[in-house]
Amino acid sequence: MNLRVLVLTTSLGVAITLSAVNFYFQHKWYDVMVTFTVALGVSYFVFYYLIEKYIYSRIKLIYKLIHNLKLGRDLRDALGEHVSANPIADVEQEVKEWAKQKKTEIDELRKQEKFRRDFLSNISHEFKTPLFAIQGYIEALQDDDFEDKEMARQFLEKASKNVDRLSYLIKDLDEISKLESGEMPINYTKFKINDLIKEVFESLEIKGKQYHIKLVFKQKYDEPIVVNADREKIRQVLVNLIDNSFKYGKEEGETSVSLFQLHDQVLVEVTDDGIGIEEKYLPRLFERFFRTDSSRSRQIGGSGLGLAIVKHIIEAHQQTINVRSTEGLGSTFGFTLQRAKQTIPFPNLPVLKS
Repeated sequence: MNLRVLVLTTSLGVAITLSAVNFYFQHKWYDVMVTFTVALGVSYFVFYYLIEKYIYSRIKLIYKLIHNLKLGRDLRDALGEHVSANPIADVEQEVKEWAKQKKTEIDELRKQEKFRRDFLSNISHEFKTPLFAIQGYIEALQDDDFEDKEMARQFLEKASKNVDRLSYLIKDLDEISKLESGEMPINYTKFKINDLIKEVFESLEIKGKQYHIKLVFKQKYDEPIVVNADREKIRQVLVNLIDNSFKYGKEEGETSVSLFQLHDQVLVEVTDDGIGIEEKYLPRLFERFFRTDSSRSRQIGGSGLGLAIVKHIIEAHQQTINVRSTEGLGSTFGFTLQRAKQTIPFPNLPVLKS
């Protein structure tokens, strides 16, 4: 209901009331009509002035402020812009929507705060474990004064491994920070994903033998499959996923990589027949430092950031990654890549002789 309708309705109510009172005492229709006309006119102008000055103008200002603040505009820009034809009705809707938006923002801030607390807790724990180990080995060597050279050598090797673990952790943290901030650009090139998988297999063949795990490339198509992506970063994705399958695979098992051509994408799947993952852990699997089995994860090493880096790299390519797993049977990580458009070569045309 806009201002004029509101004032007119109120004025009619007052005019009808006064006319009824006049008719009750005078019983003259002429006087009733005069009273009705005068009361309607006077009431309309008085109510319009009072409501416009003291109520309606302030409601319009509140509405404009809320409307413009919802759009993210500065307060000084909010005073002279959007004007609603019916601010009394619209302000209620605007306030409800604004309150809903603010509640969503508050919930998101709470989630981010919880994430920050968990992240700081996790990273302090990840740093403390190798640091305390290094400190313990150094103190033991100081107490022994290097008299037992064999023990000293073993302690130095263990300290060196923990230093390496710290280095990997710092390197991965730096990399994931650059991926999130966009400081590490994606250098798109066209390359054959088949060849890259074979290269990764060759580089990880010795490590696979150490874990007694066989690498299998289940290629579905004979012809090369060309994708458009950052070759080195996709290499890193494959290395991290295959290395993860080594850590959680079973001895004498196998890790396989499969390719599936979709409409304009290529689906790459890395499958192992290891211990698998409980379904309740799957949604959190790509979180930083998340481990399904903390004790075993620390025994086999790693920074706990490998899958988080994989997710960031794939999302930086504007593609998707997913995981499906059955406890005791194994896991499959699948990610998509953009297929490169193949150029069709023209047939050799005969040369015209003059």
